[in-house]
Formats: sequence, C-alpha cells, structure tokens
Amino acid sequence: MHTAVRKIFVPTALAAVLGFVLPAAAQQPAAGPKTLKMQSSWPASLTLQDNFKYFAERVDKLTGGQLKIDALAAGQVVPAFEVLDATHKKVIDGAHSVSYYWVGKNKAATLFASTPAGPFGMDTMDFMGWLYEGGGLDLWWDFYQKELKLNVIAFPILPSGPQAFGWFKRPIKNLADFKGMKCRQTGIVAEIFQKMGMQTVNMPGGEIVPSAQRGVIDCAEWVGGIEDLRLGLPQVWKYHYTPGMHEPSIVGELIINADVWKALPAQQQEAIRSATSETFVRWWIKWQKQNADAIEEMRVKHGTQILRTPPDILIAFLKAWDEIAKEESAKNPFFKKVLDSQRAYASKVVPAKRFMFPPYSFAANYYWPEKPKPAAKGDGKKK
Repeated sequence: MHTAVRKIFVPTALAAVLGFVLPAAAQQPAAGPKTLKMQSSWPASLTLQDNFKYFAERVDKLTGGQLKIDALAAGQVVPAFEVLDATHKKVIDGAHSVSYYWVGKNKAATLFASTPAGPFGMDTMDFMGWLYEGGGLDLWWDFYQKELKLNVIAFPILPSGPQAFGWFKRPIKNLADFKGMKCRQTGIVAEIFQKMGMQTVNMPGGEIVPSAQRGVIDCAEWVGGIEDLRLGLPQVWKYHYTPGMHEPSIVGELIINADVWKALPAQQQEAIRSATSETFVRWWIKWQKQNADAIEEMRVKHGTQILRTPPDILIAFLKAWDEIAKEESAKNPFFKKVLDSQRAYASKVVPAKRFMFPPYSFAANYYWPEKPKPAAKGDGKKK
C-alpha cells in the first residue's frame, strides 16, 4: 500500500505523534445541512409566496437536504420594500421580490421586471429569452453590482403576468374617467399613470384593502385573478378591468447576497439555478388554472363585474411610457443600454413570433366565442 493511502487510516492522535499530515477530508467532519434565511415582499397568504415556498422545497430535494431555504413572508424580518438592502447588508441571505420596487435607486430597475409594455411587444417567454439568450441576465447582475454597488445577484423566478388593469369604485369608460382618482400603483408605472392624470399612492399589497375600506384610495392595481381574490379586493370594489399594458409579462426575482452565493458549493449553485427555472414554469402552469377558477368565483360569489379596459387607455399608456423611456434614456446611460438591448432582441423575436404563432383569439373564439353583452336600457333600439 502506498504511504499516501496508508496515512488515511492512522488515528489522529497517533498521526500527531508520528508527524503524519492527514488529508483535509480526514481532518474535518463532513459539513452538515446549511439553511439560508430569505424573505419575500409578499403576504403569507398569496400564491406569490407559494412560488417562493415551492422553490425552497425543490432546493431541499435537489441537494438531498444539504441546502435548505427558510422562505419567510413579508415583514417577518424587514418590511416588504426593504428586502434588497437587507440582502446586501446580509441581514438576510436573500429575497423574493420584483425589481421595479427599486426604481427609487435607479429607474433601470423596472426593465429587469419586463415592465412596462412587454417591452416592445415581448411576452413572458420572449423576455426570458432576452435574459438567457440576449445578455439580459449579465446586465441584471451588472445593474446590482456595478450600478447600484450592491453585493447581490439575481435570477428570474416569478412569472406573475399578464396582470389586470385594476379595481375601481366606479365604471371607467375612457381615459378621462380615471383622471384625478387616487390609485395604488408602484414603481415607474405610478409615474406613467401620473402622466396620464391619475393620482397614485405607493403601498405594499397588505395595505390595499384597509386603505380602500378607509377611503384613502379609489382604485388599485395588484395582480389579478387568484392574487386579487386572496387579497380580498372583490369585497371592497366591484369593477375589475383587464387587460393592462403596465405588466403584460412581469417577472419577479430571487436575489441572493453575492458572498453567500460564492460560498455555496458548485452543485448547490446549480441546484438553485435549476430550481428557479423549474419554479418559474411549474408555478406558472398551476397559476393559470387558479386564475380561471378565481375569475369564476369573483363573478358568481362576489358579483364582480369583469370588464375590458377601454383601448384608448391602453394606447395612452404605451405613449406615456415611450415618452418617459425616451427622457430617461437621455439622462441615464445604463437605462439606455438595457432598453436598447431589449429593443434589439425584440426586433428579431417579436415579428418572427407574430408570423409563426396564430393569434390566441383565433381558435379561442372558434371554440369559446365571447357572449355578446346585453343591450343597455334606454339605448334607443326597438324591442
């Protein structure tokens, strides 16, 4: 037997006496399971938090229990909007949130959430293509580490779109109808709606219903479908409008402290990468069915009127966003760099996909034609 092999079987105490040098693996006990403490920006009751918990379950299984994620809900360690700074400072190891919450630091933050307007017509899978095939993920990491000087990295994990236009205390027939109304909006979307005449208030999801009940706000945008149902919005407002162009392909993020990330073994890093992608798809599939069930419950149980957003509002939104994006690009080089990258990717993918894919409405209208709305009373038509 070679000497190097024979040393492994020499007791530690005897090795010290004889002057043998044991391999590192023999000197130290095997590392035990590691737990990362992470917090989301979501109330515990929402399916957005279910996304986070599913991710934690997959990491646990993919690492054979060697890496565990403590998936905490908003407020359990820090307030909902403070998870990014808390991750940077290592108050928590990571977070589950959405990048447009950080536009107060730099407006380019909104571009990594895919908002607004796609962008440039991209749907969720197109946007994921830009992240993984068009250099977007590298720009995202540069944004946090080089632009904001934050010690974090990020991965896409939460495809919570397309999102509804919102909830209103009264019907909205055109752009003029919501001017002056006070509505819960967040991120750069709030700035766009302000440009369109709306008064906006920024608040976490958990504060929307109490604020509506006190009359602090007249309307709110949250997500739509199951999320809005769980949040209790059908109990405070009856007019729900969809679609919206503010978050047609929204993507939330998993952020991790960069030092924590670097300290993980390569296999555990790959487990996290795989778990974020799997969570993205598996949760999204389930979520679409949950949304369908929620829409039915809203209508039947709560009497919600689910209405189409007036087209002039959607067009006005796109125009307002284009103006803001142009203004921001002129003064923020990194914003322009990211937006130009997205435009270049979209210029290839979106026209090609429009050519290859049949419109969703084509077969949908054939098998499930929309029922015509009953004529309103006093419309002048003979009965």
